Amino acid sequence: MKFIHRLGYYLGGFSIGIIILMFFLNGKDASCDYGPNARTVKNISLKKFEYSENVMKTISLNSIDTSSVRQFIKYGSVDFSESDTKSKDCKTYKIENTYKEREVVLQVKNCSLIATILDLKIQN
Repeated sequence: MKFIHRLGYYLGGFSIGIIILMFFLNGKDASCDYGPNARTVKNISLKKFEYSENVMKTISLNSIDTSSVRQFIKYGSVDFSESDTKSKDCKTYKIENTYKEREVVLQVKNCSLIATILDLKIQN
């Protein structure tokens, strides 16, 4: 069989497979979170949030709502070098993001059922 025929069969089968996958995965909430940052942020985002007193003061002073804090975490970048990932019970992560061209740094304690926002700093 010539190379052009094999290539045609391959591309035909590949195209049909892609169409079938698009049909089955259409409307599903499928994601490919394989990197360490994506897995950590997704794990934290799926949990119930609690806020410390200090964070609640910062939120009220800067006119930020709690849904914005969720967005900071969801689209933030985890700094693993300054995070405590060795703990068994609750790991503490430093998450960085930007808000209105200002740097936002969150300290999040990630336990099995609850994620607690320990600190929120908005730098000028």
